[in-house]
Amino acid sequence: MQNRKGKIAVFLSGRGSNFDSIYKDSLKHDSNYNIELVISDNPDADGLVKSREYGLNTFAFKRSDYVKKKEFELAILDVLNDHKIDLICLAGYMRLIGKTLLKKYEKRIINIHPSLLPSFPGLNAQKQAYDYGVKFSGCTVHFVNSGIDTGQIISQSIVEVLSSDTLFSLSKKILEAEHIVYPKSIRKYFKTMELK
Repeated sequence: MQNRKGKIAVFLSGRGSNFDSIYKDSLKHDSNYNIELVISDNPDADGLVKSREYGLNTFAFKRSDYVKKKEFELAILDVLNDHKIDLICLAGYMRLIGKTLLKKYEKRIINIHPSLLPSFPGLNAQKQAYDYGVKFSGCTVHFVNSGIDTGQIISQSIVEVLSSDTLFSLSKKILEAEHIVYPKSIRKYFKTMELK
């Protein structure tokens, strides 16, 4: 029996549409997690503005303020430790996670990627799939490791690619699927955890 709700930190760099869907899900009466804080590497990120409007704890860390990546991640780690974070959720965070965070949060960092991994990892996954001519695409929630979108898969959501689809309409369908599967995957993660 879970004694408390999971505490998550959402990392974002941009508009934060996945963050928004996670936040709304966290408010539901049957949710098993809360957003404890939001972290961005972009002080001007729209998602950071939105998270402040929601009254959440927010932190901005500019990589250029630190000489080494390790120093940058140690500063982030201090905040995560202060808030006793159980899980990091990357939601449009455009920076590779380094060894410092990976070691401390092994199997406790998840990401959402806009393709059915292992197909089309890396950047511009929607365009990769569209240009290839796939009949089905979708999105994948996975654990983060030292590779590029190579971590263990948690959940996937499939979308059909119609002959009438453009890259824009396909990307929109995939994003809508992300907004559903990401909160479900966070719930799934905490259902398997014994939090005390």
